[in-house]
Amino acid sequence: MTKSHIGGHEAEPSTGLSRRKLLGYGAGTLGLLSATTLTSTKALAAMVQQEAQLVATSPQFFGRMFPNLPPFVNTADTIILQRTIDAIRDVGEFTHVMDAKDVLEKGPVALIADPALSNNNQNNPNHTAGTTFFGQFLDHDVTFDTTSRLAVVTDPNTTRNMRNPALDLDSVYGGGPTANPELYDPSDGAKLRIESGGRFEDVPRRADRTAIIADPRNDENVVISGLQAAFILFHNRVVDRVRSQNPGASVTAVFNLARQQVTWHYQWIMLNEFLPQIIGQDRVNAIRNGGRRFYTPVSGQHFMPVEFQGAAYRFGHSMVRPSYRVNLAGNPDGSAFFAMIFDPAGQGQADPVDMRGGARAPRRFIGWQTFFDFGPQFTDPGSTNPAVRPNKRIDTRISTPLFRLPLSAISSGDPPIALPVRNMLRGITWNLPSGQNVARAIGAPVLGAGSFQEWSRYNIGLDANTPLWHYCLKEAEVLEQGLRLGPVGATIVGEVFIGLLQLAPGGFLRDNPGFQPNLPARTPGTFRMIDLLTFARVDPTSRGQ
Repeated sequence: MTKSHIGGHEAEPSTGLSRRKLLGYGAGTLGLLSATTLTSTKALAAMVQQEAQLVATSPQFFGRMFPNLPPFVNTADTIILQRTIDAIRDVGEFTHVMDAKDVLEKGPVALIADPALSNNNQNNPNHTAGTTFFGQFLDHDVTFDTTSRLAVVTDPNTTRNMRNPALDLDSVYGGGPTANPELYDPSDGAKLRIESGGRFEDVPRRADRTAIIADPRNDENVVISGLQAAFILFHNRVVDRVRSQNPGASVTAVFNLARQQVTWHYQWIMLNEFLPQIIGQDRVNAIRNGGRRFYTPVSGQHFMPVEFQGAAYRFGHSMVRPSYRVNLAGNPDGSAFFAMIFDPAGQGQADPVDMRGGARAPRRFIGWQTFFDFGPQFTDPGSTNPAVRPNKRIDTRISTPLFRLPLSAISSGDPPIALPVRNMLRGITWNLPSGQNVARAIGAPVLGAGSFQEWSRYNIGLDANTPLWHYCLKEAEVLEQGLRLGPVGATIVGEVFIGLLQLAPGGFLRDNPGFQPNLPARTPGTFRMIDLLTFARVDPTSRGQ
């Protein structure tokens, strides 16, 4: 197979496909294709699409979206495997090529106010800062792997997913009031338990500050725990509304009706606000109108693909800012609470200087006008500048604090502490295909080796068979200027999210495709995150700041 490189992209190979032995396709599959009418890339895409339709697994386990693509590294070759691990550790380490090298010593306020301190870490004008954390909240609702180990090859089909990938908010509701009574208000079984952080809401906590929530990851940082608390309050307000509309209804009936309303409005936000920001409205429309080509389990077998869990959906790590304004007036003197997303100095502090979770203090609440756009009337104190802040772009430059994670932010509690290293080692865990092979499989433009010069120095082919996570970031950077995912990332993320709504019980696209939001909103008939936060009464007007 010959290759040529045009503008940093790999041109389609000029020779025909010869992949039966490598990919395991039988003569019957190949017989469906006409080599004279399909280019090799289109032929591969057609084969992969047909093979994907034959794959079935349980939603209780992980699975593969592209089961017949070879892994990006031959893990049976121990020498090559070790060289690959060494290369990953080099590329993804602190101060190395993926580090945005934010000037952290200038402090969290300056990192927001002075773009020159983050020259390698550009803002995304199309996303607000809350997009990152809503994306993290979504992730924790559909995938939770507690057993696999980094760089230890694991079969996804026998690895249990501890979340039901149905976008049903089991990360909030757990198993329900009977199975998880600790999550519910003991005085009202239809409502979720909520506490105070001293000034505003906080998730319930034990004496040691451990959160009492269905998914411990939703206390990894102060914003995700703030979102968890907002969803708890949102549910409780919906309970009140359901009761007012259904006098005399039982506690169980009220809870079930409220949970359905909460879940469908949340799913609506994912489909109509979040997903268009991440992959583009055009791609959302194409998947909904033209159908899913590669994520095609039968109804009831809506498994979570490791290509999503272990690579493509981890694009959000590139959007994280080094620092945030957590709120506008949280400090004891009435000043804004600015903090790094993670700061080693916060270790062991009762009220950490950074945004790590697992803590309670009066200032640790979220001023949501920094994270979502409530309108031009919400400005910085003493200024006409909008209060809302942007995300970082989706690219191969990662904010510096993410290279030194606190162990408390790692589910296993084990190193490595550089998040990019962890992400790429996970590609070995799942034997993920290379980004280039996935691009060929879906018929997308293939980035050439010239786009991956950071990998060429290792001389083991990683510039042509790049870890899928890194490829998705580079593709967004090169093809979309970092504003949204490129075709590989968008196909995986878009087809999985839309597929879950179409296939999983409780998804409104499956159970009630004509659903329209009916809760109060700024624009009737739709529903956005600002509407959810307003209904939950955690918006800036309700807070009075």
